[in-house]
Amino acid sequence: MNGDVVIDVQGLTKSFDGRVVVRDLSMQVKRGQIYGFLGPNGSGKTTTIRMLCGLLTPDSGHGTCLGYDIITQSVLIKRRVGYMTQRFSLWQDLSIRENLEFVARVYGLDKAKERVRTAIERLGLKGREEQLAGNLSGGWKQRLALGACTLPEPELLLLDEPTAGVDPKARREFWTEIHHLAADGLTVLVSTHYMDEAERCHEIAYIAYGRLLAQGTVDEVVAAAHLTTWTVSGEDLNELSEQLEKLPGIDMVAPFGTSLHVSGRDAEKLNRAIEPFRKDKRWRWKPDEATLEDVFIDLMSHAEDNF
Repeated sequence: MNGDVVIDVQGLTKSFDGRVVVRDLSMQVKRGQIYGFLGPNGSGKTTTIRMLCGLLTPDSGHGTCLGYDIITQSVLIKRRVGYMTQRFSLWQDLSIRENLEFVARVYGLDKAKERVRTAIERLGLKGREEQLAGNLSGGWKQRLALGACTLPEPELLLLDEPTAGVDPKARREFWTEIHHLAADGLTVLVSTHYMDEAERCHEIAYIAYGRLLAQGTVDEVVAAAHLTTWTVSGEDLNELSEQLEKLPGIDMVAPFGTSLHVSGRDAEKLNRAIEPFRKDKRWRWKPDEATLEDVFIDLMSHAEDNF
């Protein structure tokens, strides 16, 4: 195995009750990468992450994680993985310090108290050590959970919607810490619904209805979509949107604040479709760059439901 590749899988497929949740997925993740998983609820993100690290056995496909076979050596993988779930899962009636010390004892870590002090300082929890976990705000609970799952010094960190319900300042601080961890060589897989968080990842994958529809850097994913985009502002945008959605050559119409993004995969057909509307003085049109959100809306509109 290439020492720079932490995850290398091919053809992963998983079904539950006869429904295919993940279909023929192949991907690679490099050491020290922050790899983002995006997609609607029920798209297969969590199932994919669990298969990648040996927490769930695929029906078919194969691959390695941290150099170990994801099917036959899953126990060895689990020992090297930190997993932070969306729901806070530590002990509410223990303090920050007590929670971390308990985790250290569970893992049999040497110099446990020293490790806990270091984690508390690194995560900005100093001065709050004796606060009960149940009394913490969402942002502080998030920091504590991150401290707990990184305390055993895992080689791979899994984050499942880690910033849901957390205020913007806490989210920014959380991502700063994630980048520090990645710079030290930790590989991070994170599922998120937030576009700004996706753009903080080194690479992203977009999954819908069990299929991997796009992967690469943000710039690569946007470029691969081949979307030509116009932004239009002015009066009666709801009426305009309804008219545009019916026209051939227009693949996506989406509201963005007080304007619409109008996109198409064939620039010539798109321009022909909008030409009559550009002559109407009620609306102001300008060519624009496709955003990551434009791409995801377009991908979702072309995805095939697996129900």
